Amino acid sequence: MTATAPAEPNDRMLLLAVRRGDEAAFASLIDRYHPSLVRIATLFVRDYETAEEVAQETWIGVLKGLDRFEERSSFRTWLFSILTNQAKRRGERERRIVPFAALSRPADGDAEPAVDPDRFIPPGEEWAGYWASPPRDLVENPERALLSAEAQAVIDAAIAALPPNQQAVIRLRDVEGWEAADVCNALGLTATHQRVLLHRARSRVRQAIEPYVEQRAVLADG
Repeated sequence: MTATAPAEPNDRMLLLAVRRGDEAAFASLIDRYHPSLVRIATLFVRDYETAEEVAQETWIGVLKGLDRFEERSSFRTWLFSILTNQAKRRGERERRIVPFAALSRPADGDAEPAVDPDRFIPPGEEWAGYWASPPRDLVENPERALLSAEAQAVIDAAIAALPPNQQAVIRLRDVEGWEAADVCNALGLTATHQRVLLHRARSRVRQAIEPYVEQRAVLADG
């Protein structure tokens, strides 16, 4: 017989342990979420050090507010709501933060799609939003085209160049793997606005990827 590794405790189990004074459980939550907190905080502050401080203040806020957390939302949603509030306060104190109002209004240049909509499967279809006519190398060898370190650098740069509202949504949805409802709750967005921002962000990232994969295809043919 093969020994099975014990299942990783979920957030609720860890919270129950934290409420009992289990410091190891709190450390597990920090290990699980702190890198994501810092990554999201960097969307709104001007340097990594400030983002790290905001993330640390968020954990202090968790400890102070744990007795009031009634689990009406997921711990993750509550945690990132604390993060946004901490970032707002830091911005008011230091005036070094990108305005959070940017999340709730269209950014300049959002009126037009970044890529011709005819390149993608239209809404209502099973694979809506995906390529209808993708760059050749995406079809012939998608893993080779997109999973290399070089391609990842192109994707990361494309995301970093997005407006703050689009960047926040695509990072939470496609990098952190959040569900749409959790993103809406954490960032204070309507479901419709979240979908629009995600579509525009994905379109711009695809636009940035396309020249890269086309160049790869040309080199491969040569």
